[in-house]
Amino acid sequence: MDRYERILSLHRILKTARYPVTVARLREELECSRATVYRDLAFLRDALMAPVVGDGEAGFRYDAEEAGRFELPGLWLNSDELHALLAAQQLLARSGGGVLSSALAPLQARIEKLLDEHSAGKRWPVERVRVIPHRGRRMDEQAFRTVCSAVLQRRQLAFDYRARSTDEKTRRTVSPQRVTHYRDNWYLDAWDHDREGLRSFSVDRISAARVLDATARDLDEAELDRQLAGSYGIFSGPARGVATIVFSAKAARWVADEHWHSQQQGRHLPDGRYELKVPFSASRELLMDVLHYGADAEIVDPPALREQAKSLLQLALSNYER
Repeated sequence: MDRYERILSLHRILKTARYPVTVARLREELECSRATVYRDLAFLRDALMAPVVGDGEAGFRYDAEEAGRFELPGLWLNSDELHALLAAQQLLARSGGGVLSSALAPLQARIEKLLDEHSAGKRWPVERVRVIPHRGRRMDEQAFRTVCSAVLQRRQLAFDYRARSTDEKTRRTVSPQRVTHYRDNWYLDAWDHDREGLRSFSVDRISAARVLDATARDLDEAELDRQLAGSYGIFSGPARGVATIVFSAKAARWVADEHWHSQQQGRHLPDGRYELKVPFSASRELLMDVLHYGADAEIVDPPALREQAKSLLQLALSNYER
C-alpha cells in the first residue's frame, strides 16, 4: 500500500472509529511499520489539519466534536475507487451518442488529470473497458440540455414535438417533472398544459425547446410513479392488467435474473420453466420483449394479449411464405 492509500485508509479508520484505535491495529490495517504509522499520523494532523487526538498507549482517534466536520482536502480516492471512476468515465465518453460530450468535457479533463497524478506516469489501459451502446437514437445536444435545465430549475418548457407513431408535429407547453434514461435513450416526463395530463416525450423528437419564465407545476412523486411507472414500459400509464409469461427452462437461466418491472413476480416451475407476471397497460412494448425470446416464451394470460402475440407471429411468418 503506497502512502496515498495509507493516508486515505487512516483517515477512514479514525473517522468511523467509536473508540481509540491502537497502533498495533493501525499497523495491521495499513500494512506498515510502527514508525510509518506515527509519520502518517503526524502528516494527517500537522499537514492536513485533521483533529487527531490520543497517544501510543491509549490509541488514536478523531476529536468527537470535530470528526463530523472534517474531510480530507481535495478529492481522495483509493485504487478500487479510482478504477471504478475510470470505468464510469469511459461509460460517459462512449455512450449516449456524444450528447453529453461538450457539457462534460471539463469534468472529463479533471478525471483524466486525477488518473494521471495517481498513476505516476503509468498508462491506464482504457481500451480494456468496452462500452457498446444498443439502439440509442441520435439526439440534439442543445435540446437535451434545455430540457434538463427546465427540469432542474423547475420552470415551464415550450417545444415542438414530432410524435414517432403519427409523425405529426405539435407545439407543446409543459411542466417538466423528470428526465428518464431508458434503454439507451432519454425521455421527458411532464404535465402537458394543453392536454391537462401527464405525458412522456422522447427527447430525440423534441426541437426548438425554450425554457419559460413561468414556474413549473410540481406533481407528487407517488402520483408520477402511479401514472408513469405503474405498468410495463416507458409509455405505460396506469396498469390495466397483469401478463403471465412462461419461459422455457433454457431461457429461465436469463429471465430469472432480469428486471422487467418493479412489481414483477416470478417463480420457477417444477419442470424447470420460469413463470413471470408483470403489470401492463399498453401492450406494444411488452409484446416486443416477449417475442424477442421466440419459441422460448409463451404468453399464458390474459387471452387478449395471447391472441395479439399469435397474430403478430402469424404476420411475421407470412413474410417468409412468398
